[in-house]
This record gives sequence, C-alpha cells and structure tokens, in this order.
Amino acid sequence: MTLNLADLPADVQEQVATTRRIVSDLHAELPRWELVVWTAGNVSQRIRVADRIGEDLFVIKPSGVSYDDLGPEKMVVCTLDGKKILDGTPDSLQPSSDTAAHAYVYTHMDNVGGVVHTHSTYATAWASRGEEVPCVLTMMADEFGGPIPIGPFALIGDDSIGRGIVETLKDSRSRAVLMQNHGPFTIGSDGRDAVKAAVMVEEVARTVHIARQLGDVIPIPQEKIDSL
Repeated sequence: MTLNLADLPADVQEQVATTRRIVSDLHAELPRWELVVWTAGNVSQRIRVADRIGEDLFVIKPSGVSYDDLGPEKMVVCTLDGKKILDGTPDSLQPSSDTAAHAYVYTHMDNVGGVVHTHSTYATAWASRGEEVPCVLTMMADEFGGPIPIGPFALIGDDSIGRGIVETLKDSRSRAVLMQNHGPFTIGSDGRDAVKAAVMVEEVARTVHIARQLGDVIPIPQEKIDSL
C-alpha cells in the first residue's frame, strides 16, 4: 500500500518536513567539497517513525536534478522498500537511481541513520582498481578503524549495490566502502555523519595516492589502529 503524507500524524509530517530541509542542505556540501559533478551523487537520511506508523521512512535526492535546483520541496520521501510516498510533489520528481541501495542498507542495518554516495575522484580511482585504501594515516585509524574496504561489482537499478554494501560493512569498523568500478558509499548515525565520512574518504584516498607516488607507505600496526 502506498502511503499518503497527508494521512500521516501531524508530528510525523513535521519530522518529514524537518528531514527534507536537512537533506536538502546536506546536498550542498557535496559540490562544496568537490565530491560530485553534474547531478551525480546523493544523500539520504532515515526518519525513525516505525513506532508511529509501523515503518521508518527516508528522504533522498530526486533523480536527474541539478544541485543548483535542489530545495526541501524537491526532496523525495520513501518507504524502506524504496517506494515514493504520495506527498504532492510532481511525478517527474522520482527518487535517485541509487534509492534501492539506500533502502536495503536501512532495512538491514538498523544503526544506520544516513547514507551518502559520491563519485569523488580519488576514492573512485581506488574503486576502479578494486583496491582498498590501506590504513597508513592516524586519521584513517581514528575515523574508519582500519583500511577502507572494497565492495563487489554490482549494477545499478536493484538492491545489488545495497547487498554489497551491507555484506562488506556488517562486520567492519569502516563507515565507508568503495564499490568496485563504481565509487564510495558511506554510512553514519545521520545524514551529516555520513557526509563527513564521504569527505574524509576522499581526503585519505587522495593523500595515500600522493604518498604512493613518492614511495612505499608505512602501514600502521593493528594494535595502534585499535588504540586509535
């Protein structure tokens, strides 16, 4: 059954409106940190309302809309099966092509409150090689708890990417995965936390790449990673 926003309790409608503003604002961070080009990339945030309406919701960027044209009113609200709820927005505003991946992560990782996908240059370059970013920086140990892992190759359009994200991260300390031949996905306690992880992934991917052009990098011993 398709949910209609107008039929939801007033406090849930208020949470939806607040989350749309948050997610809209967070999308501005992606081009600001040079993590995306054109309309690529997306941020989503979970709305924890299962106790009120029987299921959680999430808000995500619409597909194919320029970052300059985004606003709270254009953010798409979905159920955890990835279906857009009826909220008065035009039919032309459909959720991102990565929505199924985000929905799968929320469904299978209850601790996750935000998901971000970018095509940031250096992180995506590592993904194109199918190579994890080794933990050679204290910032990596502190932020990601070790290397940034590679996830499997998966096609866009269904939950294959989401399955790869969950399988890679479910037993990992990392809040980021480089999906092979695709790019980085990050998770967080909310959308802002996941955006921070996306910014940090690109920073360490760039730094380690540059370091390797100068010579061998020095891995941090596991016990030091654990202490960090």
